[in-house]
Parts: sequence; C-alpha cells; structure tokens
Amino acid sequence: MFGILRPCRHTLSDGLAEEWMSHMCGLCLALRDDHGQASRIATNYDGLVVSVLTAAQSEECAGTRRAGRCPLRGMRGADVADGSGARLAAAVSLMLASAKIADHIEDGDGPYARRGVRALAGRVAERWRRDAREAGAGLGFDGAGLVAVVERQREAELSAGPGTDVLEVTRPTEEATGEAFAHTAVLAGRPGNAGPLREAGRLFGRIAHLLDAVEDREEDRARDAWNPLTATGTGLGRARELCDDAVLGVRLALEEAEFADDRLVRALLVGELHRAVDRVFAHGGYPHQGQYQNHHPHHHQQQPPHQWRGDGSGAHDAHHGGGPGGDGPGHGGGGDKDGCCGSCSCDTPELRHPPERRGVLAGCAAALFMCCTCQFCCRDPHPGPWSGKPRNSWCDACECCNCCDCCRCG
Repeated sequence: MFGILRPCRHTLSDGLAEEWMSHMCGLCLALRDDHGQASRIATNYDGLVVSVLTAAQSEECAGTRRAGRCPLRGMRGADVADGSGARLAAAVSLMLASAKIADHIEDGDGPYARRGVRALAGRVAERWRRDAREAGAGLGFDGAGLVAVVERQREAELSAGPGTDVLEVTRPTEEATGEAFAHTAVLAGRPGNAGPLREAGRLFGRIAHLLDAVEDREEDRARDAWNPLTATGTGLGRARELCDDAVLGVRLALEEAEFADDRLVRALLVGELHRAVDRVFAHGGYPHQGQYQNHHPHHHQQQPPHQWRGDGSGAHDAHHGGGPGGDGPGHGGGGDKDGCCGSCSCDTPELRHPPERRGVLAGCAAALFMCCTCQFCCRDPHPGPWSGKPRNSWCDACECCNCCDCCRCG
C-alpha cells in the first residue's frame, strides 16, 4: 500500500480504528469486484479518504456488507464499507496507481529500466487508467477529465525549471484530487459541500505531491532523476511552509462543510495529515518549525519527530535504542520494553538514510523475512522491502497478536 495517511489504531479512538479498517477492506473488495483480483494491489491510504468522505456526509452512504476471512484481519470476517463511496475510491486508487507506474516508466526507475518490465507495466497502467475512467463515468464522475488532468502532470514537469514556482508543478495533482473530493458531495446528496471539499482536496493533493518529492529528494539526486523541488530550486523550508499552510487550509475548508459524522474525517485530514507532514520532513532532516503547530487543535497529541543521522540511525530514535530508556535494538518508544516489541531483536534489514533500494529478488526475500518475523505489523518504522523507505507499522491492520497494545503511537 502507498499513501501519506498511515494512522495507527492508538491514534484512532472511539471505534474509529474499526471504521478505518472497514473502509480499507471495502476499498480492497471494491477493487476486486469491479476490476479483478490483481487490482487489489492498488489499495492505498489516500484513495481511501474518498470512501470516508462519502460515508461521513450521509448515513445512507455509510452502508456495510459482510466480508469473509482475511489474513490482515487475523483470518476473521468483518463488516466492510460498501456502496458508491467505496467504488469511487477504487476508481481513484486505480488512477493513482496507474499514474505512479507511468511515472516510474518515464524515469526508468529500478526494474522499469528493463524493456520487458517497462512494456508489461505500461500495459497494466493503461488498463487501470481505462478501468478507472469507465468506473468513474458509471458514478457520474468525469473520469476522462481526471485522466486529462493526470496527463497534464508530465507537461507541467517538462516545462518546469529553476525559478519556476513549485505550485505550477503540483497544480494538476491538486485539480485531480479536488474533483475527486468534490464528487463525494454529489454521491452523498450534499451539493453544498462540493466547494469546500474541492478546496480541501486541492490542498490535500498539494501536500501529497510535496511530501512525495521530499521523500524522494535525496534518492532522486543520487540517481540524477527529476524531482520537483530540485528542478525548481525549491528548498525544504519553502516546501515545509507550503505544507503547513495547506494542512491549515484543509482544516478550515472542512469546517465549512456539513457532515453527518465527521469524526474519522477530522482524525485523518486534520490529525493524521499533520503527522504525515511532521514525519516526512523529520525523516528528510527538516524537523517541525512550530509555525502551524500553534494553531493545531490536537497539538498535545503529537509525538516528537524522529531525528535522523546520515548513517541511518536515529539521533533520538527509540526504534534503534537511541531514545530515552532505550537499551538496545527495538521497534518502539522508550521504556523497559522499548515500546511495541522491545522483547524482539528483529531489526534486520537495517533502516538506512538515504534509503537503500533492493532489486526484485532481493526485495522479495526481504519481504518474506520481514513477514515471517512480524516486522510489517510490529516494527515501527520499518524499511520498505524494495524501496528501503521508512514505513509505519501495520498495527492498525493487524489482529494476529497483542504486541502493539503498548506502543506509544499517540
């Protein structure tokens, strides 16, 4: 899965973690039912917000259906989100995934530099783009317009250079996410919400684009690949300022919309969005400046950002035993148990900064090892098997054990 919103069950209270999982499973099953089993790998956290927004605006759109057993639920059944919101989220997720694949093909990243892989990935991206367009049209959403907006992204990147405002590069992404957010108001029968949600979606798209650029900045520089921040000469300070202003703008836009139940929406698009910005900039070596935090209604819930050294270990990172009370390798915050999984020592593979990429086979081996040692659900953060980038634990999606009951995610 990919996306900037990665909430943990410990930051979602009052049943919101279960509701979050309901939307995630609903999106996954909507992808399977409408687009085939293979499309389930397009499940992502950001597209999921579309389903959450639709259900939050109307009780009629908050319906569920019973789903069968799944490994991510500890082989248990569950009531999952169903209806037009989940289907729109599936279409948006396919579009995001196809755009991501196309971007990798254009840049020749890793295995995409090989002709055979590039050709196969191109066919998959084209099919997903077509399916997303058709699915959107079936919901009254202008899927063709969304495709056109996404295709303008490449034009914006080609025309950008030193001195170009980075917002010129992010504009196509902003338009696409803005229209997707706005259409949830149509599906929910609240046309008055379209304007505020379009603004919230536009700013959300800006944040997602900028955070992706910050995460990839050093890696792109090492590979001499295109990056919007490097290409336009935008510093991390300016990027941070834009993200903080956008987070505040999202919160203000949501205050203008009417919801039947906005608890999960605000938990994701206010609290978790702010955490995402803090997390990415801390990993990039540019911790919080404090400008936005003074205005954040949940500031007291935020955890200190991780500070990273160039060798990949944390100067104050309890995940590697460097935090207060840390005695050695671990996966959680300080204390006797080092947080989540202090009793285990599975800190292999190492979490490095800049990230260390792996090939297809090496990545598969790392993924298998990490899965067998429960690192995906217990180690926070853990390196992506292929990208090497820091990833949050899946403790919001794991019900196979109680190892995460004590983690200090909040």
